[in-house]
Amino acid sequence: MYNENNEFLTVLDEIPTRCTIIMDKALSGGLLANAIAVIALTAGKRHPVLLGESLIDASGEAHPGLIPTGIPMLCADTEDLKEIRKAALEKGCDVVDFPVEGQQTKNYEEFLATTSNIHTEAMKYLGIALIGSRRTINKLTGKCQMIK
Repeated sequence: MYNENNEFLTVLDEIPTRCTIIMDKALSGGLLANAIAVIALTAGKRHPVLLGESLIDASGEAHPGLIPTGIPMLCADTEDLKEIRKAALEKGCDVVDFPVEGQQTKNYEEFLATTSNIHTEAMKYLGIALIGSRRTINKLTGKCQMIK
């Protein structure tokens, strides 16, 4: 849900305790890295509460805080991604999804125009991030494998 300034408003009933990213198992190399980066940046912006406090090294220099719970990196086939996404939304998780058109278009305007012509049921995803409770996400991702 977004406000009038197009800023995301969380729809979660509780503070999220888990972020898991599930990618299309057919992706590899630069396309996989690109899709993960896009999903992770969006998830971080939508849920800054997931980030830990800044790290201070022995010299006193500060480094940006990282996610203290880690981010499991899983994979699934295209149809399983769609099913997991739908089930996660039904269970109250926030979902960041990356449609395949994101890597098939030349700019964001073209991406927006292309996806506006695709119905939800017909979407295919390169990957998704699930943000919510650890218990719910663990149940949803039990069949997924770790990315190798």
